[in-house]
Amino acid sequence: MRILITGGAGFIGSHLCDRFLADGHEVIAMDNLLTGTPDNIAHLIGHERFTFIKHNVTNYIYVAGPLDAILHFASPASPIDYLELPIQTLKVGALGTHNALGLAMAKGARFLLASTSEVYGDPLVHPQPESYWGNVNPVGPRGVYDEAKRFAEAITMAYQRYHGLETRIVRIFNTYGPRMRLADGRVVPNFIQQALRREPLTVYGDGQQTRSFQYIDDLVEGIVRLLFSDEKEPVNIGNPREFTIREFAELVNRLTGNPAGIVVKPELRITDDPQTRQPDISKARRILGWEPRVPLEEGIRRTIPYFREQLQRLGQLPAEEPATTPH
Repeated sequence: MRILITGGAGFIGSHLCDRFLADGHEVIAMDNLLTGTPDNIAHLIGHERFTFIKHNVTNYIYVAGPLDAILHFASPASPIDYLELPIQTLKVGALGTHNALGLAMAKGARFLLASTSEVYGDPLVHPQPESYWGNVNPVGPRGVYDEAKRFAEAITMAYQRYHGLETRIVRIFNTYGPRMRLADGRVVPNFIQQALRREPLTVYGDGQQTRSFQYIDDLVEGIVRLLFSDEKEPVNIGNPREFTIREFAELVNRLTGNPAGIVVKPELRITDDPQTRQPDISKARRILGWEPRVPLEEGIRRTIPYFREQLQRLGQLPAEEPATTPH
């Protein structure tokens, strides 16, 4: 197959490039590098079946030759990004999705939209099944991302129903792994960086807020299965096992050998920030035969060396940094 991945230089997009190339396909990665980075795909430059196109998908998209599938992953995806880039986030969710769908129509390609658990907002239903419509504040600061993705889902379904386009929608829950940005702002990179610097991990409030973490390889497997399935409605892909923030902090400290412990600060209540987030993956299990395989401890072990390498490159690690991750 010949596959276009928008946002192909991002965290998830670059891992998808790796997977489809490994499976024998031809891959075109498209990215304007607003939040993606060439470092994520540097190892692919020169590969005979890989092409990179620097382009902003909010503008008309041109790709020469046939396409069999388009995976639309172009978008800022972390709060630190979409709060700083609200207009760009809305434009890529609306104009970018519209352009990518138009290209899929022109090429007769199957289209897969990267949506998000954020479409559920601050959920009143727990865990969240695909049938839940969500609890979203459309005019709050997070609304630029939530509503961009909700619109993207709506226009994708409209193209499916009105034009008969083959579409798939994946709702992605918290995902971590190598190639996450140091400045991502989310709990996984924050905690790992603090631990590697031998700083106490910052926990706000009582630390009982919960998150569900899935390793990048599990997400990629779920996306591939969904792309090649016959399912046309949205599907949750995430890890249903919940951890409290304090439990996660303790795990990171143990795996990095960080002696600095945890520092507790007053609760930091961010507008519309969900206190719980857990996917119901019954549908993925039933339709795709998919469920996460990588335990959190194993996934964090695989992720720590990447962050260590990045911090060492920036000269931000203490001299006594150990050579290996403790077991």
